[in-house]
Amino acid sequence: MQKENPVKKVNIICAKGAIEDVYATLVMGNGAVMEGIETNLFFTFFGLDAIIKSRMDKLHTAVVGNPALRLPGGLRMPTLLGIIPGMESFTSWMMKSEMSKLDIPPVSEFLDLITAGGGKVYACKLAMDMFKIKKEDLSEHVSGVLTVGEFYEQAAGEGSHIIFT
Repeated sequence: MQKENPVKKVNIICAKGAIEDVYATLVMGNGAVMEGIETNLFFTFFGLDAIIKSRMDKLHTAVVGNPALRLPGGLRMPTLLGIIPGMESFTSWMMKSEMSKLDIPPVSEFLDLITAGGGKVYACKLAMDMFKIKKEDLSEHVSGVLTVGEFYEQAAGEGSHIIFT
């Protein structure tokens, strides 16, 4: 069955740097690449951590203020437990361990897959200026540093969608 209005391009914005937010971007981006859809990932604000060489494979999960956080087995973790020292590190380790069991690659490898498939990765100029991040701090997967206006130009076209994760 042919679609009337096929998706031709996806432009995914990642503005948060927690594991769950970054992986939402990477999974959706990789899925688009695998479907043959032109894919652009735009990392801004705290999402920049996903493309900074020294941070990309050391992301944490948000514990405090994350009422949907679940432990393996599906039990919800009360947010109050997040104030216990070491809980964020433990929860992040646990998340990465469960992801590894499902053969979900670390961020750097996920970016390898996406860019090898033709996906493009961009950093936000404003956020980089604000946080004093230099281009040499970024992963080799980054195709360029764009202003918001340049991102919108990149996102233009019929069949193009912008997704905010």
